[in-house]
Amino acid sequence: MKNTEPLELHKLPLHVAIIMDGNGRWAKKRELPRVAGHREGIKRAREIVEVAREIGIKVITLYTFSYENWQRPKEEVTILMHLLKNYLEEEWESLIKQDIRLLAIGDLRLLPLETYEVLQKVIKNTAQCQTMILNLAISYGSRQEIIHAVKLLIEDVKQGNIEPEDINEGLFSQYLWTKELPDPDFIIRTSGEFRLSNFLLWQSAYAEFYITPILWPDFSRFHFIKALKEYQKRERRFGKISEQFREIG
Repeated sequence: MKNTEPLELHKLPLHVAIIMDGNGRWAKKRELPRVAGHREGIKRAREIVEVAREIGIKVITLYTFSYENWQRPKEEVTILMHLLKNYLEEEWESLIKQDIRLLAIGDLRLLPLETYEVLQKVIKNTAQCQTMILNLAISYGSRQEIIHAVKLLIEDVKQGNIEPEDINEGLFSQYLWTKELPDPDFIIRTSGEFRLSNFLLWQSAYAEFYITPILWPDFSRFHFIKALKEYQKRERRFGKISEQFREIG
């Protein structure tokens, strides 16, 4: 039976994060080179971003390239960086037209210079856009992010800018690469894998998870809406009990 229940736009997650997995397997199933899967994956990313903006989601984070992905064969990494550069160049005007602000999190110093420069230009040129934020996790690893934040925090304590007793969750979050963003409400992972893969470990403490066997290049608008409908069935209690939320309501 098809799910015909309408999407409740007033119950959408504020921030959706997606682990886009399965490009390589999609290509292998079709006896195509891996790059074909990555190219198709870019098409899906474009489609899902447009849908998210259309229905009113305010932040979408795409796990584009992990810190661990640098260990892949050099040829594939070079192709991925080239595809990323091309995507940014092609989407530049479209992002501005759709009023979408681009952000990026990760150890961006590791990016090839040309890719880094294009990324920074698009970030700068979309800085005033307000309808939605598209956040790309590039060269991103959550453990690396946390260690980086700890080092910055230690330095501020040494400099006397912060007292150790003032450190709390809110303060620590301001040292993370995601300091400009709310924590994700909903994390989607494609291709059926049940793991976070070093993605938003701190920020996902109370996120709802959705795992689908659909490979990312096949993850369409229909599948995205289906996932959001599933999210809307969840009861998010943040450690409280259902009755407490009913009393508030």
